[in-house]
Amino acid sequence: MISTTNVSLRYGKRVLFEDVTAKFLPGNCYGLIGANGAGKSTYLKILSGEMEPNTGSVEMPAGQRLAVLKQNQFAYDEQLVLQTVIQGHQHLAAVMLEKDALYAKYDAGTATDADGERLGVLEGEFADMSGWDAEYQAAELLSGLGIAEDRHQRRMADLGASEKVRVLLAQALFGNPDVLLLDEPTNNLDAESVLWLENFLDSFQNTVIVVSHDRHFLDAVCNYMADLDFGKISMYPGNYSFWYESSQLALRQKQDVNKKTEDKRKELEEFVRRFSANASKSKQATSRQKLLQKLTLEEIKPSSRRYPYIAFKPEREAGNQLLSVENVSKKVDGQWVLRNVSFTLDKQDKVAIVGRDDRAASALFDILFGESTPDSGEIKWGTTITPSYFPKENSNYFQANDINLVDWLRQYSVEKDESFIRGWLGRMLFSGEESQKKPSVLSGGEKVRCMLSKMMLESGNVLVLDDPTNHLDLESIQALNNGLRDYSGTMLFASHDLQFIDTVANRIIELTPDGILDRRMNYEEYLADEVLKTQRSKMYQLA
Repeated sequence: MISTTNVSLRYGKRVLFEDVTAKFLPGNCYGLIGANGAGKSTYLKILSGEMEPNTGSVEMPAGQRLAVLKQNQFAYDEQLVLQTVIQGHQHLAAVMLEKDALYAKYDAGTATDADGERLGVLEGEFADMSGWDAEYQAAELLSGLGIAEDRHQRRMADLGASEKVRVLLAQALFGNPDVLLLDEPTNNLDAESVLWLENFLDSFQNTVIVVSHDRHFLDAVCNYMADLDFGKISMYPGNYSFWYESSQLALRQKQDVNKKTEDKRKELEEFVRRFSANASKSKQATSRQKLLQKLTLEEIKPSSRRYPYIAFKPEREAGNQLLSVENVSKKVDGQWVLRNVSFTLDKQDKVAIVGRDDRAASALFDILFGESTPDSGEIKWGTTITPSYFPKENSNYFQANDINLVDWLRQYSVEKDESFIRGWLGRMLFSGEESQKKPSVLSGGEKVRCMLSKMMLESGNVLVLDDPTNHLDLESIQALNNGLRDYSGTMLFASHDLQFIDTVANRIIELTPDGILDRRMNYEEYLADEVLKTQRSKMYQLA
């Protein structure tokens, strides 16, 4: 258990949160949510002791251990991978180190009686902490997160960025901590690793507090939402989808001043009944259903969040010939990321491009738009196609310092009237003075919203998007998800957001080092198909 009492934090005149009192109990996984800049990561740092609040205190029972997902990928470069994971239990790691030093003294014949007594104490502590199983448990965590056994004894410096993130996640999970703080734990994880983590946390019996932009993950692991809004934290039973739908219900009911209280109560009861019946995970099934059934009308409140309006409308209908890709192969940094890729795109296909190597989808998309050339093979667009592209790397679009956002967006619009352009910016949350910002000073999320505005103005009948949810807050992700789900044209896209893929895609193409797998189904069906699992495994082993 961990709690905060009257915690406040201010930066000058800006109040991030004020008198926050919250209790996080064992057996629960709390999703800490809030708009960008609300202070989610800062609150985790206060809980972990990394930051001190201006007022208030953090309490945790004596003897309990807290673990945090570290963000510095280079902090352990000189250590072996397995040792890095064990560092997650600092006391155990310290005992192991001191034990080894004392046994080295015995080997050298320099040990004293005091050394022997100390060694006896250390061996007792080591056994109490299940030290004999430490390396096995660490290896099991690493394997579950996709780190092959032959890499467990390598130095951290020898691993790639994605692998380092997985090791640091294994470090946080190691040793059954009493309180686990996870800030964006699914970043750089492939679908299999995310599902493994979901199952791990679902059976975890202690306290978990997680910040994530992955709605599928929040839905799968959380049975409470801790909503950081209006400078306070409010606790809501249920997962993210329940919180989102209930906050929207509360907003509609607040706006409907003519609706009777009894009608609103019946609407809430029906809403709760529907969500209560959908508790699929064991942690949710045992606690969420009872809590939701007790929820009252007064307990759900409209959020202060603002959602951008995202809607893509093709200017003209595409013909039958959209896109043909024939035997395309491409090396990146001396490695094959595309090999003999062939497929055709059909009308109203919404194709998710997936795979373990993020470079593959980006390489394919760049080839489609002439930003790079394949080593072999060819692509052919249909004559009626107006494609629109969202690249993963967009910095080249935002170099200008001599224009504001109105002028930036105007260059992509047929209609040049300023009020028209301001209207488009406003729907993407750039209103008033925000529209006067220079493109070069925008945050990552703001740049994404600008690129989406550009795409909407282009009115393409084929959209290609490379990781469009990256840098977006949950509100913008939800709006984008809804906009692309309702889009009537054809799409190719890559994303790390499982819920985004599952709710938008009707076709999955997986790029492997030994070719592709191409199936017309949603993503959950694709991941669950046992025949496909075997095929995928063989294709990666052959490479």
